[in-house]
Amino acid sequence: MSARNNIDGKAGAAMVMICAIWGLQQVAIKAAEPDISAVLQIAIRSGIAALAVYLLARFKGEKFLFDPRTLLAGFGVGFSFALEFFFVSEGLRYTSASHMAVFLYTAPLFSAIGLHFFIRHERLSAVQWVGIAIAFGGVVLAISAMGESSGGVNQLRGDIYGLLAGLSWGGSTILIRTTGLANCSSKQTLLFQLTGACIVLSLLAMTMQEVHFTLSSVAWSSLVFQTVIVSFISYLIWFSLLRHYQASSLGILTFMTPIFGILAGVVILGEPLQIEFVLGSVLIVLGLIVVSCSYLFYFTRRIAPKI
Repeated sequence: MSARNNIDGKAGAAMVMICAIWGLQQVAIKAAEPDISAVLQIAIRSGIAALAVYLLARFKGEKFLFDPRTLLAGFGVGFSFALEFFFVSEGLRYTSASHMAVFLYTAPLFSAIGLHFFIRHERLSAVQWVGIAIAFGGVVLAISAMGESSGGVNQLRGDIYGLLAGLSWGGSTILIRTTGLANCSSKQTLLFQLTGACIVLSLLAMTMQEVHFTLSSVAWSSLVFQTVIVSFISYLIWFSLLRHYQASSLGILTFMTPIFGILAGVVILGEPLQIEFVLGSVLIVLGLIVVSCSYLFYFTRRIAPKI
């Protein structure tokens, strides 16, 4: 596997934009759930976005790899992506968008730790481990505070679904970086994921009889946002970044997303904001600073002239 670059200003700005978009997607899904079941929303958006990605690739004359190993990895990552959003859609039936944002974005922990053992260039330094521990401590603090306030079996069920979604997402990242998908274009990787999500989630929606669809303004606005902005634009940028920058450092930066998700949940859905939740968010940001400073220190030492 070839080495990836460290995070620079361009990648950092792109990640802020992506995290803001991803933080809003849980809110969009939950807001439209009374009109369209969550699992059906994700199936529809994935199918339309998959078609858009395919047409864009054909327009640019890009060719896809379809050797057996790539196809096998593609099936795996498509199923993992579908599993992630199945847990998201089911979890949002029982828990708040803020809860889901926190639990889903434990994914960078799973991917960073997994890649530490699979790829030599992705090994984490001691300082980075400290940063991850601080950020994870902030997530735990926020989760424990929310758990105490809700205290219901359904709430716990939704939170567990969110954690399983994070595990599935982390597994997708590991598959992309450690299989033949690492040599595929970002469009082909995204096409595998979106197609898998569309097929699997459509079947699950029909099996679970979660197919209600009311043509309201909220429903259409949510679908347009999820399809064009989330599933098409943001994912293409994300996979492009994965091809050029270290997945562990990118994954750690996605801890910004719960903050955006929490703010969106409070402002748009009126979800309560607790002091423990704020303190947990501060710890997450502190962990990000520690990790970012370690990358800056490492990069400075590499380029500094030796006397």
